[in-house]
Amino acid sequence: MHRFKRTALAFGVCLAALQVATVAPAAAQDVTVERAMQDAPYWNANLPVEQRVEDLLARMTLEEKVAQIITVWDSKGDIQGEDDVFDPAKAAAKYPDGIGQIARPSDRLGPSSPREVPRRSIEDSIQYVIDAQKWAMEETRLGIPILFHEESLHGFAAKDATAFPQSIGLASTWDPDLIREINDLIAGEVRARGVHLVLSPVVDVARDPRWGRIEETFGEDPYLVGEMGVASVEGLTGIGTDRTLRDGQVMATLKHMTGHGQPESGTNVGPAQISERTLREMFFPPFEQVVTRTAIDAVMASYNEIDGIPSHSNSWLLNDVLRGEWNYQGAVVSDYYAIEDLARLHQIVPDYTAAAELALNSGVDVDLPEGAGFVNLVESAQAGRVSMAAIDTAVRRFLTMKFNAGLFDNPWPDMATAMTSNGAEGVALARKAAEKSLVLLKNDGVLPLALPEGVADRPTIAVIGPNADVARLGGYYGEPRASVTPLEGIRALVGNRANIVSSLGVEITKGDDDWWDDTVELGDPAENRRRIAEAVEVARGADTIVLFIGDTEKTSREGWAPGHLGDRTSLDLVGEQNELFAAMKALGKPVVVVLVNGRPPSYPTVAEEADAILETWYAGEQQGTAIADALFGRINPGGKMPVTTARNVGQVPNFYNYKPSARRGYLFDEVTPLFPFGHGLSYTSFELGAPVLSAASIPAGSGVTVRVPVTNTGDMAGDEVVQVYLRDVISSVTRPVKELAGFQRVTLQPGETRQVDIAIEPRSLMLWNRDMERVIEPGEFTVMVGTSSVDLQETTLTVTP
Repeated sequence: MHRFKRTALAFGVCLAALQVATVAPAAAQDVTVERAMQDAPYWNANLPVEQRVEDLLARMTLEEKVAQIITVWDSKGDIQGEDDVFDPAKAAAKYPDGIGQIARPSDRLGPSSPREVPRRSIEDSIQYVIDAQKWAMEETRLGIPILFHEESLHGFAAKDATAFPQSIGLASTWDPDLIREINDLIAGEVRARGVHLVLSPVVDVARDPRWGRIEETFGEDPYLVGEMGVASVEGLTGIGTDRTLRDGQVMATLKHMTGHGQPESGTNVGPAQISERTLREMFFPPFEQVVTRTAIDAVMASYNEIDGIPSHSNSWLLNDVLRGEWNYQGAVVSDYYAIEDLARLHQIVPDYTAAAELALNSGVDVDLPEGAGFVNLVESAQAGRVSMAAIDTAVRRFLTMKFNAGLFDNPWPDMATAMTSNGAEGVALARKAAEKSLVLLKNDGVLPLALPEGVADRPTIAVIGPNADVARLGGYYGEPRASVTPLEGIRALVGNRANIVSSLGVEITKGDDDWWDDTVELGDPAENRRRIAEAVEVARGADTIVLFIGDTEKTSREGWAPGHLGDRTSLDLVGEQNELFAAMKALGKPVVVVLVNGRPPSYPTVAEEADAILETWYAGEQQGTAIADALFGRINPGGKMPVTTARNVGQVPNFYNYKPSARRGYLFDEVTPLFPFGHGLSYTSFELGAPVLSAASIPAGSGVTVRVPVTNTGDMAGDEVVQVYLRDVISSVTRPVKELAGFQRVTLQPGETRQVDIAIEPRSLMLWNRDMERVIEPGEFTVMVGTSSVDLQETTLTVTP
């Protein structure tokens, strides 16, 4: 596994580096931190965490306890002075009982666009953390250090951090080892800046492409999402279930518990009209896998409601299932402002005070990002509306996180390591991730594009479209030191061996496409048609047209407020992009379409008429290099779709693991998807032999291994993803027509054959029976092996009592 320069520097070394950088103020010069109550047992690192927590908890006032389970973000300006530096005097006046958590130290203020309020530099961010920690540990009564958290969905969302493909692109790699490696590097970049908690990964199962947050997910299948989620947490926290944080790692936050990925009408935070059976079959499994297999220390409740109960007030969900059935020991944190939403949005309580009481009693331990709900818990406890025992339980869980993170022993940043953030290793890994995330959806043979060795007969390639000369990163983005647009990548690769001409074609949205902007305004149709005419003239003399279309960070995104929307009723291209495609196609030249988007590409005209289609998602900082390499055959695309692509919005929801009574058909339209789950082509060809089971019959509770030979029958090295699906032939309750039970991505040279072994675990043979008990029912199972969810060979497995 990649390691991100795990140099554990002492605080003094960190300060020396700061001084060299000439950014350390006087407050940070003293290496020694005078800890409050430094002889108290809770400072003794040799004692068990449980003992340290109980000693500290017994010393705390009610006000100090509540201060620990609220957060500072919106009011950051109240604890900062000139140039947004941390101000101990202001902090003491505003938060005399200490600060439990500060959100996003990389940003200068609370909710604001990095374009409008630039993020802190690495040096400034580290200094902010040091100043805040010194205040907390020296000047508050108990000296409790602060926990800082950041976003890291597909890279540390900060300045000069490595930007990887958006989550849906990472899912398209079908490569858990790569996901683990990526998150390990992310952890190193984050931890070096003195931050110990990140708000990722998202393991919501996404079953509605209208939902703008689908780009943040690992797709529609609970098995795939679970494996990617486990790999993400293992990369962030380390492998295993020991919750003691290791050097260079960070704590992860599992999001969002649950049913979030199939909201009513496809609108973010909408009700989840999902039965308990569907929750247990489709939405719970990824959360359960992460909770039971990793050292996850924080779980975030979801904004939505299930069966009339908002998740932040759902004791069955957070206590009975999460803590009871799965034995989760960590803290439950709120989604941003979601406790207040119990009153403001869901309207099940009259005010924020009642919302906090309900959330606490339902199992929520920490209020993010500001504490507007939990700040009222002092009053609630004094009035007897919440018990001290309930507050102590929440505080105990949160303090355990802090002790597990090592904050009481060494909370300091590592300047030397931080300054290497987004260096050569990060850039190389970002490029590798981008390459593996690309999905070849269609190819009539035009790809890969050829380049002559000489320059006498240089071809002309027209690079057209609104996504050609921009490196779109997707939501929750960071700011890499540099990024490569597709046009830049193409120009760099071809050099003087081709004549590259380009044109915008259309403007998708007005402005700079900032994800943070509230207003979304499509480009002017008349002006776009003028641009299309220009693009036609530019492309008229080309030998091949490469057309970059899709979405921007504004046309599909998280709709986090009524004034900041991101969900859509249509799945097709927005604006005049279909007109641009038609104009390019009318030129009679080969048209290669490169999709840059965060949602499944439900573009029926493009799917039917394009000569080739490459799905790139938002492929991170190195997207231009990876895309160019794929277009010209320097690499061979091997990604697979983690979602089903509907033909149109009328098919939604359209997932592959449907029940036998579904998909009967439509008048005047297809029932089949545009592109199936697991689909992805290659520049080479693969042949799978007949699958063989390690045992044709197994007792209930046992697993089985599927072996299948895979041969690269083409003339180019390439990757194939072997996929194993199951079908319970006869069951006491209805079961999906097929369910993913295993997969493996393999790289094969031309003519190479490899025997691929994929284990089917007992959990994949289980179902929830009529009494809602998880059992394995004896009988026959169809085992299906192939390269997508529709290209499959079958064999039979018998499960005996």
